[in-house]
Amino acid sequence: MNSEIYLLYLAAVAVFFATPPDTSQLLIISNAMKHGLRRSLWVIAGDLGANVIQMTAAAFGLAAVIATSAQAFGLIKWFGVAYLVWIGLRLVLSNKGQGAAQAAHSAHPARLFRMGFVTSMTNPYAVVFFAALFPQFIDPTVAVLPQLLILGATYLALDGVTLMAWGWAGDRVAARLGRTSFALINRVSGGLMIGAAILLGLRDVAPPR
Repeated sequence: MNSEIYLLYLAAVAVFFATPPDTSQLLIISNAMKHGLRRSLWVIAGDLGANVIQMTAAAFGLAAVIATSAQAFGLIKWFGVAYLVWIGLRLVLSNKGQGAAQAAHSAHPARLFRMGFVTSMTNPYAVVFFAALFPQFIDPTVAVLPQLLILGATYLALDGVTLMAWGWAGDRVAARLGRTSFALINRVSGGLMIGAAILLGLRDVAPPR
């Protein structure tokens, strides 16, 4: 891959991440506040795992199917919205006596990985995004697969660093508030998850053309 094209790609992705927190970033902030950054790395792993599948789907042309089917696009999107709202409401409505037990239960690595994976996987815009992004930086005169691997690995690395930065910020805020303030942490975390659902829901239901 031409070094100038790669640097341009880096700049484009960096600009993309230099925005206010989106759905996945709000999710990692919420979990870092509740469980700490170290445990929340499982959420990041789930998010990036879903990205790998979405990149693969884009590479094999499944983005075209999603982009032309408003029904499939909307169904995937609203499932993700409902999932985030459900998690957020459980946190907001939890009582103080359940705080410690609920925190221990929800901090299981498998649950955190699943949360990150499902939240990212139910964002139908991701596959379309990758399908639109990658071709802009691929040279069709040379082998395409190595270029896709480079672009994909670079995106995952930058995404992972960005999510960890947001998670660190959430962890610091929770440390200032006191990690044992379960009621307050739960309400803030739940509110962030509901906010992430609202962000996803406010986007157009119809797939981009």
